[in-house]
Amino acid sequence: MITATHYLILSLMMFSLGLIGVMVRRNFITVLMSLELIFNAVNLNLIAFSFRLGDLSGQILAIFVITVAAAEAAIGLGLIIALTRIKDTVILDDANEMRS
Repeated sequence: MITATHYLILSLMMFSLGLIGVMVRRNFITVLMSLELIFNAVNLNLIAFSFRLGDLSGQILAIFVITVAAAEAAIGLGLIIALTRIKDTVILDDANEMRS
């Protein structure tokens, strides 16, 4: 039987991979995907605890986190397009030079 501990371990692994991806990678698209992985790990925690406690508030909060993640993806896509148009690259080291 799968318990809440299994979900927490999976969430810890997802969060760790996302954190490593944010800290190590230089590609902007990869960093955004790593942030989405972190958001999904948080959502998994919220839903696991919500199910364990028998309360719907964690699931409702997870829906808000999904909304924030969608907004983050839209803003990130806009930044990727702007960076690609200006510098012809998606490397984060070139992003600090976007000021003209």
